[in-house]
Amino acid sequence: MTTAMRRHAVPKWAHVKVGEPRGRLMGVGLFFSLLALVLVGRAFYYQGLDLDESALSAENSLTTDPVPISANRGTITDRDNNVLAASEPAVNVITDQTIVSTNGMLDEAMTLNDRLQAMAAPGVIAGTLLAFLDVPGDTFAEYYDVLSDFLTDEGEARRYGVLATEIPSYDYLRVVERLDALGYTGLYSQQAPVRVYPTGSLAANVVGYMNYDDYLAQIGKNPWSGAGGLEASLNTSLAGVDGAEIYQTTPHGRIPTGTTVVKEPVEGVSYQLTLDSDLQFMVNQRLARAVAENQAESGMAITLDVKTGEILAMANYPTFDPDNRRDDDYLGNRTISVNYEPGSVQKILTMAALADQGIITPQTKVSVPAYVDSGGYRIYDAIGHGDINLTVNGIVARSSNIGTVLLARQMEKETFRDYLLRFGLNQPTGVELPDEESGDVKDLDEMTDWLRDRVAFGQGVSVTALQEAAAVAAIVNGGVYTEPHIVKQATQADGSPVELSTPQTRQVVSPETSEMVRQMMEAMTQYNGFTIDGYRTGAKSGTAERYDSGCACYHGYIVSFIGVAPIEDPRLLTYVVLDLGSASQENPDVTGSQLAAPVYTDIMRVALPRYGIPTSVTAAPRYEIEW
Repeated sequence: MTTAMRRHAVPKWAHVKVGEPRGRLMGVGLFFSLLALVLVGRAFYYQGLDLDESALSAENSLTTDPVPISANRGTITDRDNNVLAASEPAVNVITDQTIVSTNGMLDEAMTLNDRLQAMAAPGVIAGTLLAFLDVPGDTFAEYYDVLSDFLTDEGEARRYGVLATEIPSYDYLRVVERLDALGYTGLYSQQAPVRVYPTGSLAANVVGYMNYDDYLAQIGKNPWSGAGGLEASLNTSLAGVDGAEIYQTTPHGRIPTGTTVVKEPVEGVSYQLTLDSDLQFMVNQRLARAVAENQAESGMAITLDVKTGEILAMANYPTFDPDNRRDDDYLGNRTISVNYEPGSVQKILTMAALADQGIITPQTKVSVPAYVDSGGYRIYDAIGHGDINLTVNGIVARSSNIGTVLLARQMEKETFRDYLLRFGLNQPTGVELPDEESGDVKDLDEMTDWLRDRVAFGQGVSVTALQEAAAVAAIVNGGVYTEPHIVKQATQADGSPVELSTPQTRQVVSPETSEMVRQMMEAMTQYNGFTIDGYRTGAKSGTAERYDSGCACYHGYIVSFIGVAPIEDPRLLTYVVLDLGSASQENPDVTGSQLAAPVYTDIMRVALPRYGIPTSVTAAPRYEIEW
């Protein structure tokens, strides 16, 4: 005899044996008479004296706990409204095991055939699910176990079980139609939109990805949450507010035709980014090629609008596909989450501080020896030489460590450090992305003469790629720092705008200083032969020893290249960084000019005309490198 049949066995007091003594029959009759009087009295009380309380009690007995309805997550698009992340309709398939146990019938109304059909319900429903849903990995046994799990460990009727998640609505309807035709019930759907990423790995480290929590799914909560990139940092507003459904039930299960109360979900906020998908695609491809050709461990590239601080492209390689994650090693956004020593790109910041203090001009003459002593060691230039005479333009063009150190020693360490902080180092940029690192500029009491010398040419200080790009952008933009940002605008589901914070600006050096540093950067491209058809450009290469956390030592190299165009009035900046890994220790002749500069040039040749930036109308002057 099944549990359901035992539950409806006839009570012992209802059995009356034929031929019992007359006194016992009279006693039974008296009992039923008294019972009838009690029932009439109770009915009179409920119907005549306490109607409201009775109705409320009845209503409460016909409702169940709210079932969540997932809100549609907001969409993420690029600056031209190309979709980078969106939600598509889908449902979770859930079951009420109490209804399955009786196939939706009242126990007292069931015939023997009805009970036999109900006993077959878990198997029939499981087989139908397996035939129509085609969910990889799901088995008949898994479906059957959930459907036939009628009682909790405490012996209470089980009313909720999750059978499948993220099922297309059409497939669910096919299952229900088939079960209706077979005469079975007990399945329901729960809205569960699926997150999709139409552009795959394009800007994946920026857009982010979602994580699924099995426990939340089992208890009927929305199991999805943003776990990386903008999906994480904007998770609360993107997610919206889930709704709920309250439906009528009896102790035997849900009433198919009963009243249902629905609290509609509030859809999430949608965001339009500053990213340009087409440019991002090109940057991704070019960066991937550079990493492969140079056998680098990884690469980063950023292109931003110098005037507005808008990030037009932000690429990481290797990367991942948020729709098909297989390797969690590359989920983070290294342009903001990895600290590294920038090498000679840092000389732009050093020269800007010196020029703003009136210590140098581009034409300042410096006698540069073959080496300079510092902290018991000797500092050399990458290309060895004897005593030479260089202008400041020449020091930047030839990337002289020695000349930079000699100039930096003319500025107070406290002043030098203050400029680095003014340029945005040692602090997050405030971009709308998660897990942003701050880099590291040592405190003044740690800034020894030896350390100051190295910081001047880009060692002993750490930055993120976005920090360094924003700092150089500020220096060339008339000295105005504009906070880099990647969110252009946001809208509610009804199309109404969401107020966003305005990127803050501040003056970090004078316009005159900005003009002098642009001359130094153009002298570098002129001296080294870096050109972009139609545009005057200024740039700086970087080659730095790579700090290896594995051995707590320097091992290998990081090379980079940063530049802006047109140099007369910069509009776009591109910064390329290649981590060559520890193996590059065996080839110390690699430089940013050799490996990263070609990537910069190719990106800017596409980006400048794409944004309709006018070509230069004047020729570059000839800069004096030596004296």
